[in-house]
Amino acid sequence: MQSFRTELENPIVEKEIIALERNIRLFQDGKIDNDKFRSLRLARGIYGQRQPGVQMVRIKLPHGQVNVNQLGRICDVSDSYATGNLHITTRQDIQIHFVSLARTPQLWAELAQDGITLREACGNTVRNITASPMAGIDPDEPFDVTPYAQGFFEYLVRNPICQEMGRKFKITFSSSSKDTSFVYANDIGFIPKVKIENGQEVRGFKVFVGGSLGAQPYIANLVSEFMHEDLIIPFAESIIRVFDRYGERTKRNKARLKYLIQDIGIEELLRLAEGERLALKSKVYKINRETAPVKLPPETIYEAQCSDPLKYELWLKTNVFAQKQEGYHAIGLKIQNGDIKTPIARKLGNLVRHVAADDIRFTHSQGILLKYVRTENLLYVFEELNKLGLANPGFESVADVTSCPGTDTCNLGISNSTGITRELERVILEEYPDLIYNRDITIKISGCINACGQHALASIGFHGSSMKIGKMIAPALQVLLGGGSTGDGHGVAADKVIKLPSKRGPHALRTILDDYQANAYENELFNQYYQRQGKIYFYDLLTPLANQETVTADDFIDWGHTEAYKPEIGVGECAGVMIDLIATLLYDAEDKLTNAKESLEAGDYADSIYYSYAAFIHCAKAILTAEGIKTNTQAGIIKDYDEQLIATGKISSPVSFSKMVYQINENEPSKEFATYYLEQAGLFKKQAVEYRQAQLAVS
Repeated sequence: MQSFRTELENPIVEKEIIALERNIRLFQDGKIDNDKFRSLRLARGIYGQRQPGVQMVRIKLPHGQVNVNQLGRICDVSDSYATGNLHITTRQDIQIHFVSLARTPQLWAELAQDGITLREACGNTVRNITASPMAGIDPDEPFDVTPYAQGFFEYLVRNPICQEMGRKFKITFSSSSKDTSFVYANDIGFIPKVKIENGQEVRGFKVFVGGSLGAQPYIANLVSEFMHEDLIIPFAESIIRVFDRYGERTKRNKARLKYLIQDIGIEELLRLAEGERLALKSKVYKINRETAPVKLPPETIYEAQCSDPLKYELWLKTNVFAQKQEGYHAIGLKIQNGDIKTPIARKLGNLVRHVAADDIRFTHSQGILLKYVRTENLLYVFEELNKLGLANPGFESVADVTSCPGTDTCNLGISNSTGITRELERVILEEYPDLIYNRDITIKISGCINACGQHALASIGFHGSSMKIGKMIAPALQVLLGGGSTGDGHGVAADKVIKLPSKRGPHALRTILDDYQANAYENELFNQYYQRQGKIYFYDLLTPLANQETVTADDFIDWGHTEAYKPEIGVGECAGVMIDLIATLLYDAEDKLTNAKESLEAGDYADSIYYSYAAFIHCAKAILTAEGIKTNTQAGIIKDYDEQLIATGKISSPVSFSKMVYQINENEPSKEFATYYLEQAGLFKKQAVEYRQAQLAVS
């Protein structure tokens, strides 16, 4: 099992927690503006909820892995600071809700005692590094990708190259060509490959770039069939640096890597990335393959009497998977809506201590995977899980619907996603019970178009919406069909087919499944059937359900509510808001120079150089903003400073700003260059302050 001591042993953590507490006081005293404070807390996993005055806290769990002690710690924190509920996300994090802002520093400090972090769980950062939950035990894997996912987390967390990007950035590792981690929907995705050179096995990865979900899904571009394992971190760093410099920063809905690729092309992106290589901290980076030894369960064999033979047989067929390690099995736990209460989670942890490896994985489908359960103990484990309500058959089947919290807590939720999820699962279990064996059809639901429930990756997807019916507004669902993996890193985004009142979602599901069962060819998979029939066929099939002339009063009441529906959408915080206040920009530049100096003294020359680069950018943006010149990308700021200020004579400079700044790509990250670059950035900051003071004096 991977070591989790990184956060606990890092001396920076205590400093960051103290700084968070100080910034909360400054914000509450009105000494930090709201936009600035929002960016600070988001990068520390603290996200505003739909309900005023409370926060959602996202706990960052690389590749969804926790040990029993960590699970207990998270339960303690949820009981003390939140509601005693753990919400598993589709990116293998844990979220807790209704947390007081003032208590978040202490919450973080308690998590850090077991090596757990909030750092960069939200905001314009590299988000949680995800990986296939079966990694390490997958019979189809060439090798275990867990150390590589962990290596990426350790390399990128707190890395200056990805603290203030235009938007979030997502990276994943699939364990095999079956792509259970959705490589094609991530900014960078890796699939493990091996080849033989001179009689030796060489590890590498098939690499994809630019995938994303959201309102406009984009399938990732294949950029390498085989990239050596020692090159994947330098490659990723170069892509992140390009995204940071050239990515959109004004229009949030156009600020993902996919849009930069659409603007400049994948070839130009790779060319720019190659231009970053000289500035990288490491041209090759050897990830430590050795993880901490797997802590296997005791050899004890437990006796048990089967209380429900039929359920046990169903459970064995749908929730139990043979590992590549002979004599051991993995067990999938179906967690409805991804929500598990802390008393149940604690009892689960205690069970794991006795019968499974100390290696619990949260899954992309909001479930839980246990590992290394001995074949002889399967009946005992079933009985114990059944007592906890965690032995329901159908793990990752049609009856295991993925959903985000939607309007329960999220500012961006348009209509309810949790209540409709429970209803669809009830329909499957009661009316289509044989589908608990079906892992081909996936159902995923999001509360809005932003796809936290991954609806675009589903065979049958829904996202929350609203629709005007006469003079009233009804909660609605957009129906999407035909999405999912096609294998080895490739995939298809689901098609938007039709929008209908939310209360008709179950009827729509019945209509789709009945049609498929009646008309599909023998052994024809659902997505194959969808492609054969086509989008128009399904639009016509579902059109009667969208007929507004047949609406009832119930259609105007959302799932889980009794009152009439009212669309209430708050301000989203999926990424931080840009700060344009001139004084704040200059303050930020000073902060970056302090970081650059500290990194230089610590011998982290590449980090020091990037902090100095960021100081240059903040100062230039401050002066451009002071002159009323709108700014966007970092590359645009550099260009505009030369054209609007130096070329016009407003600012005198012996060299162009671009020549000064782009030295970052022309020099190795040495002590000498880091020292020189920091000095130049300091002088530029001094000039920017003097320019602003003179400007204010005149005004």
